[in-house]
Amino acid sequence: MPYPVGHSIAIRSGIIDSARKLFNRYGFDNVSIDQIMSGTGLTRGGFYGHFKSKSDLYAEVLGCFFTDPNWENCWEGVEIDFAGKDPGAQVVRAYLSSQHFENVENSCPMVALPSDVARSGKSARAAFENVFCAMVNLLERSSKNGAGSRQVQAKAIAALCVGGMVVARAMNDRGVADELRDACLSVALELGGWEVSTHRQTKAKKRLRRAPTSA
Repeated sequence: MPYPVGHSIAIRSGIIDSARKLFNRYGFDNVSIDQIMSGTGLTRGGFYGHFKSKSDLYAEVLGCFFTDPNWENCWEGVEIDFAGKDPGAQVVRAYLSSQHFENVENSCPMVALPSDVARSGKSARAAFENVFCAMVNLLERSSKNGAGSRQVQAKAIAALCVGGMVVARAMNDRGVADELRDACLSVALELGGWEVSTHRQTKAKKRLRRAPTSA
């Protein structure tokens, strides 16, 4: 009996989704093809009908909602309407949200995999760069800040989002991590000329001004 239309596409999508979750949580080197396929309910043999190798799959896993319209962020309570008002501001708020911080498996791969990308080949680095540039382009188009170069501002905003979340995830103290996310969010929204709530802005600025205690 032949498979229904779209079966192959669904299987391929399932493999990418399983790999993204496992790579995000454990890293590229620590995940096997068997583990990836187990997450789809299939065996290792089915993998090679869709990908030549784990490295071949890796570049596709780096896709995100900036480049894949069918990618679902799965961050509860977070919605992004690219056709709505200020999509750039929506992306910044979503990216630095507590939901994204907590949902490691469904992270944007740019947050979870930068060190793996740096050790990988040209194809993986090119895929990472493609996603980052797509994010920059979206932020640039949505920017409301007329001062200076919008592209420069958009690059800084994207770096604040990705880098801010990477550093926040590395913190042992959740309070410090939340303070860092709030600070990055406040600065990123200001750079884009988007509205920053007074309460959040005040908290973030106080945290940025807080001097480290001496030993």
